Amino acid sequence: MNDKMKLIQQLYECVRACHHCASECLNEDATMMANCIRTDLDCADICLVTAGLLSRNSKHGKHLLSECIEICTICANECEKHDDDHCKKCAEECRKCIEACKSFQEAA
Repeated sequence: MNDKMKLIQQLYECVRACHHCASECLNEDATMMANCIRTDLDCADICLVTAGLLSRNSKHGKHLLSECIEICTICANECEKHDDDHCKKCAEECRKCIEACKSFQEAA
């Protein structure tokens, strides 16, 4: 699997983890977890759009890598504030996504 395909796969893993985290947070105190939920959904949206653009070789995909790094960092930092397994897993996937985006930027 080439670097671009690995990045796309990681972006989709991040989307999955963010959606799962947001969903699980809704089962808890949604008011207390509102910032986590919002951040999860923002992160999932940016990663999903970036994966789609990269999948179809759009020149705009590479432009969104910096935004992915930024929102994944914010999301990971937010999720790391919580002890729930779904938050820990989301933070882990966000950190992996950050590294994949950075590696792809450096190689491009």
